[in-house]
Amino acid sequence: MTNKDQLIMGIETSCDETAVAIIKNGREIAANVVASQIESHKRFGGVVPEIASRHHVEQITIVLEEALNQANISYEDLSAIAVTEGPGLVGALLVGVNAAKAVAFAHGIPLVGVHHIAGHIYANRLVREMVFPLLSLVVSGGHTELVYMKEHGHFEVIGETRDDAAGEAYDKVARTLSLPYPGGPHIDRLAQEGEPSISLPRAWLEEGSYDFSFSGLKSAVINTVHNAEQRGDQIKPEDLAASFQQSVIDVLVTKTSKAAKEYNVKQVLLAGGVAANKGLRTALQEEFTKLPKCELVIPPLSLCTDNAAMIAAAGSVLFEKGIQSTMALNANPGLDITIHN
Repeated sequence: MTNKDQLIMGIETSCDETAVAIIKNGREIAANVVASQIESHKRFGGVVPEIASRHHVEQITIVLEEALNQANISYEDLSAIAVTEGPGLVGALLVGVNAAKAVAFAHGIPLVGVHHIAGHIYANRLVREMVFPLLSLVVSGGHTELVYMKEHGHFEVIGETRDDAAGEAYDKVARTLSLPYPGGPHIDRLAQEGEPSISLPRAWLEEGSYDFSFSGLKSAVINTVHNAEQRGDQIKPEDLAASFQQSVIDVLVTKTSKAAKEYNVKQVLLAGGVAANKGLRTALQEEFTKLPKCELVIPPLSLCTDNAAMIAAAGSVLFEKGIQSTMALNANPGLDITIHN
C-alpha cells in the first residue's frame, strides 16, 4: 500500500452483528469481519437487546484485531474510523461507538459517525461506482424507504413505511407459519416452491405516494391462517409464502420503477437485509430490463446483511467532505438520515 492510500476502518454494532472492516480508497475491501449472533437469538424468535449488547462487548476487541490482521495493517495506518451512530438498538450502538472513540482517542485518528441506512446504500459503491442522480430502495428489518440522492452524502427520503417494515412483516408471517428466526430467508425459500394462489391485499396508499404499508398484509396472512384452522382446512405453507411474497414484491417493484421514471435517475440501488431476497432481486431485474437507461445495482449477499464494510464506505465519503465527529459522539437510536445534508 502506498502512503496515498486512504484506509478507513468501519465499526458496526447496531443490532446483532459485531462487525469491523477496512476499506481502501473508498471502494476496495481490505478486511471484512462479521461475528453473527443468530444462534443466540434463534431460541427467542427475535433479537433480545440485552443479550445483543453483551455479545458485542465480548466480541468487539477480537473482531477489531482480526480486521487489522486480515488487512495486514496497524492502527497507525488508518486515515479515519467510521462507526454506526444510529439508528439501532441503543445498548448495541453504544458498544461500537465507545470502541471507536477509544481507538480514535488512543491513536489520534479522526472519527466519523455514520447513519446505518446510509451504510446500506453505500454497500453498492463496493460493487459499482455510484452515478447521480440515483434512487435507492432500502428494505430491511426496521426500514423500508425510497431514498433519492443527487450527489454523495445527500439523502432525500421520498417514501417510507407508515407501519411495519417489509422485514418485520416477513418475520411476523414466518412466526405464524412456525418457521425459525430469522424468518425472511425461510419465507423466500418456501415461496420458490409454491404458487401465489391465495388472494392477499396490496397497499398502494393515496395517489402519488411513495410510502409503504405492510401491516394490513401481515394481518391478512394471520387471518387467513386462523380462518383455515377454524374451518379445518389445510393451507399449503408454500402457497401462502409465495402469495405473501408476491404481494410485497409487487408494491416494492412498482413504486421503485415509478419513482425512477419520475425522478429521471441514472441508477437504482437495492440496499438492506431484505435485498438478499431472491424473489425481490429477480423481480427488480425483470422490471429494469424495460428501463435500459437506468442501471440497476444489486450488491452480493455478503453486503446485504449488516456489515462494517458498508459503514466504512459511507464514512469515507463523509471524511472526504471534511465531516468528522468529536469525542462527544453518542449512540443515537433515532438518527435522521438527512442529518449530514
